[in-house]
Amino acid sequence: MKSIVVLISGSGSNLQAIIDQVHQTDIDAKISAVLSNNADAYGLTRATKAGIATHVEVPQAGQSRVSYDAGLSAIIDSYCADLIVLAGFMRILSDEFVHRYLGKLINIHPSLLPDFKGLHTHQRALDAKVAWHGASVHFVTPELDDGPVILQGKVPVVAGDNAATLQQKVHQQEHRIYPQVIQWFAQDRLCMLEGKAIFEDQELSRFGYTANNE
Repeated sequence: MKSIVVLISGSGSNLQAIIDQVHQTDIDAKISAVLSNNADAYGLTRATKAGIATHVEVPQAGQSRVSYDAGLSAIIDSYCADLIVLAGFMRILSDEFVHRYLGKLINIHPSLLPDFKGLHTHQRALDAKVAWHGASVHFVTPELDDGPVILQGKVPVVAGDNAATLQQKVHQQEHRIYPQVIQWFAQDRLCMLEGKAIFEDQELSRFGYTANNE
């Protein structure tokens, strides 16, 4: 059974979608623990209600990123994690941490990567007048939001949309595609090899496997 550790900072809506998927299906995986850098994160309550162990690691004043991440690694390793899931974890991870879990570390980003890396993606999509926006699940590499894309979920950008309405539509896609990727990983259908996302022994394109193709 695959052991999953989820890192959060906030409300944990993606965490809830993952909990629901793991608990409602027969995939051979379990969420072993939820870690947060924010003691007030509502996602910790979601985890506790689901009977999942929780840990809070608040960065100390003057603590280096490498030192903080070493503390995270100690907790993660105590659960023999096969997969580390970033679900709204609002910290940039050190290169040392990323290399330690390369191929076992995934993230979800609120844009159709490689477009709109970084912050404020919904407003930037509106400003760019794109026809489609969405979310991307990708393997994490040291370059920010630059790891190989696994799966994308798309939403149309329509007249009257603003950053808030786009965010709501994208969240719906996130809650669909993130649990799907975790299921693929748990089923040994997905891996990262030589910097590429591999699904069922086939290298995925730079846009991953789009949800619209299912």
